[in-house]
Parts: sequence; structure tokens; C-alpha cells
Amino acid sequence: MHSSKIKNMIITIVAVLGIVVGWQMVEPQRVSAAEPTYTFATNNTFEPFEIQDSKGGYSGKNPGIEIEMLKKIAKHEHFKYELKPMSFNGDLQALESGQVDAVIAGMSVTDERKEKYDFSTAYYTSGVVMAVAKDSDIKSMSQLKGKTVSAKSGTSAALFLKNNQKKYGYKIRYFDSSNTMWNDVKTGNTAATFDDGPVLEYGIKEGVPLKVVTKKPIDAQPVAVGYQKGKNLELQKKMNDGIKWLKDTGQMDQIIDKYTKSDKTTKDSATDRTILGLIRANYPALLRGLWMTIELTVVGIIFAMIFGVILGVLGIVQNKFANAVSSTLIYIFRGIPMIVLAFFIYMGIPNVIGHKVPLFLAGILTLTFDEGAYIGAIVKGGFESVNIGQWEAARSLGLPYSKALIKVIAPQGFKLMIPSLVNQFIITLKDTSILSAIGVMELTQTGTVIISQNMEGFKMWLIIGTMYIIIITLLTWLSNYVQKRMG
Repeated sequence: MHSSKIKNMIITIVAVLGIVVGWQMVEPQRVSAAEPTYTFATNNTFEPFEIQDSKGGYSGKNPGIEIEMLKKIAKHEHFKYELKPMSFNGDLQALESGQVDAVIAGMSVTDERKEKYDFSTAYYTSGVVMAVAKDSDIKSMSQLKGKTVSAKSGTSAALFLKNNQKKYGYKIRYFDSSNTMWNDVKTGNTAATFDDGPVLEYGIKEGVPLKVVTKKPIDAQPVAVGYQKGKNLELQKKMNDGIKWLKDTGQMDQIIDKYTKSDKTTKDSATDRTILGLIRANYPALLRGLWMTIELTVVGIIFAMIFGVILGVLGIVQNKFANAVSSTLIYIFRGIPMIVLAFFIYMGIPNVIGHKVPLFLAGILTLTFDEGAYIGAIVKGGFESVNIGQWEAARSLGLPYSKALIKVIAPQGFKLMIPSLVNQFIITLKDTSILSAIGVMELTQTGTVIISQNMEGFKMWLIIGTMYIIIITLLTWLSNYVQKRMG
């Protein structure tokens, strides 16, 4: 293929990808002129306060206490809202970075938090309870000495455990989601778990094989909506007015009683809990998660390839400064854990630039820099593996350095790189699961949401693991085909 055709193809790909990413950046920021739109961070697995449907949204009949409350307030106070489901720790980071306007996630009002955040009028009082496995003999905290207990990072339960660790002598293990934490107790890895009373009681009602052993909630705290200190004052007023209206009309009690006092399940529970039954009940959500994974992988690997090729070329050109830039960037991005890079791009950069970074763009940038660094090292090594005689032959024929690289070295170098690049493509596919930490609804996060609904962790992870294996097998076959064709 001529170099001009290669250049035209690259320009076309970059243009198309630019349109896709640009649309992803603009689309979430559309705002109605009549009604303001606010972004709320919420917890992805925190029932009964938030109950996600199989799509990862809250469009079901029973979206949870806080989501029902927010829907009514938004309609009454004339504003629109967007929800960003994340872990609670991610919620707080998103609030601090300005990525969201408020946090509505069963957030307890503590003295420490009041120093850092503003809060709405409280609408619920929640306390921490301790739960153990059904066959456990543990009945009090005094029996926890030397044992490991669990809580979700950043929550009131985690703060309570930290403050009382010396007194009771236990070890603490932190989790990002309730169902993972509860399953750890079920399997015997931790002796007890601490969580908000309504959340644990709701989970037990829905089939979690644990039992609450505390006679009354510990360290009871009011629950409210959290905001950045001194920010979004108009939203704060609207929420306070709405909460007062719900309380005055009796609707707040009706919402809370629906999820805490009703004996009827509030979930759409599937009667068929076999693997085939779970697939039939959840295949639309699984396909959406799979598509997001593929979309992130394809777009991410293309940008990573462009970034990596640039780094690889800079690493071999006859310029010491360019060589140093290449080595430094590869060293930095390979050295930063991908989850740290994701949090830095999505929650750290907004503090510097003063603007939100769209979720899809944050995911693509994370994959571009992380995977691009590894591809850069592969490209650099591939070019350096070409026999030095090829360079000498090209230059002796009068080809300048750039043409020798494009016409002689690059074709031979890329042929050597194919196995490593395909392997990196597979790694990128798996690495998209890390983006669930910032709220990307890809395949792994979809599985987490589904498990929070049916508590079938083993079967669902088996299904999702099989889906990954099938995709990776197809990519491996494609790799073998490409290598044979090039041979």
C-alpha cells in the first residue's frame, strides 16, 4: 500500500473517531433552557436507597428510596437530573473534583463530613449494624479480636470500624460494593461485615445468607444529600424545599415504608435461577455491557495504536530529545496503575481545567495512555529488531531517513510486532473492566449490578467469564489468520 493511501486512511479513521468522541463529549452536556440539569453521583449497589435495573439505570418500578424521592422533587421543583452510579468512595471524589453537583447515596451526616461538605435537610436516620454468616457463633464485637471484618471504603461503617479498631483488636478489609462484601462473609474470608442497617436488612430479605446480630443500630446518623462546600446553592434550596414538601404531604414516609416495612419483595426476581434461566432473564443487559466493552476496546486500541506508534518512532529517530520524550512517557504511563490513571483523568483533571471530563472520553483517554505506552515499547522494540543491514541498504540507495523508515523498516518491523500487538488488543479488552471503578457500565459492571439483584454471584461471574473467553478466542483465531496471511 502506498504511503499516501496509508496517510489518507489514518486521516479518515482519526476524523471518524473524532466525531464519535466529540458526540460523546457534547451529548451529556445538553441542557434545557427552561429547566436546569444537575448531575448526581449515586451508589451502584446500595439497596434499598438505590436499586439499579438490569440496564444499569433506575427506570424500574422500584428504583430505591432516594431515587423515588429525587424524581418527585425534580418534578415539583422544576429541574432535570442525570445520575452517575459509582462506588461510594468514587462518589465523594467525583464531588470534590466538580464532576458532579451532588451526592445522593445514603450519605450519613457526620461532624467530619460537615467540615468538608454542605448537606441538605436530613430525610432518614440510619445506623451501622453487624452481620455474620448464618452458622456463625459470633454475637458481639468483643468476639472479633484477631479476626477480619469488612466495610465499604469511605462509609460511616468504615469510619466506625477505624475508630474502634484498637478497642476490639480486629483487622479491617475494605470493599467497593455491598454484595461483594457480603459474599466475603458468606465464604468465610471475613468474620463479620458492617453496613447501614436498612441496606443489610434489605439484602437479607432478598436472600443474602447472613444474620444481623446487633440488637440496635450503632452510631446512628442522619442521611442527607451532600454538596461541595458553598457550591450549587440554588440546587441546595430546591432540594431542601422538595424534602420539606415530601415530609409535609406524607409522601416521604410512604416512600421509606415501601422499602423498609413492606413484606413483599421490591425486586423483579427471576424464578429460574439456573444458568440458562439467568441468561434468558438478563441477556439484554449483558449484550449492552458487552457492546460497551467492545466499543471501548476498539476505539481505545485505535487511539492507543496512534499514540504508541508515535512513541515508538520517537524512540528510534536520530534525535536525543525525541528519544528522551519517548522513554519518559513510556516509563510514566507504564508505571501508573490503570485505575489510578482513570481516577486522575476523570476526577483529578477537572480540578485543574475547571471543566467536567465526560465519562466515555475519560475511559478512552485512560486506555489510550495506558495501552499506548505498552504499544510504544512494542513498536520501538520491533523497529530495533530489524537487521541493521536493512537500514544501510536503504540509505545506500539514496533514501532519506523518513522514507527508509516508512518503506523498508516499518513493513518488516510491524510483521515482527503482530503477535505482540494482538496480545495487547486482548489485554485492552480485559482492562476495560477496570473502568467500572469510575462508573463505566461495561460487562464487568453490568455483572455487578445483576448480582446485586439476584445474589447469584458464582453463576453470573461464570457467565461473564465465559463471554470474555469466547471473545478472546475469536481474537486469537483472527490473530492466527492475520499471521498466516502475512507469512
